[in-house]
Amino acid sequence: MMTMMSIFTFPLLSLFFMAISHLGQAQGFDMSPAPSPTSDAQILDQGIAYFLMLVALVITYMFH
Repeated sequence: MMTMMSIFTFPLLSLFFMAISHLGQAQGFDMSPAPSPTSDAQILDQGIAYFLMLVALVITYMFH
């Protein structure tokens, strides 16, 4: 059991330290002014579509 845990520990720790080391090398960019958010009907339609797909998925799993 301990060897299985040590097999996964080293890659996870190495990825963690690699990610932290790359944070220090990131370049700072000047923030450009963001455009004002606009209300778009397409976003609302997409949200409704995702909700309906989720409802259909739940109903499918309930009857399966």
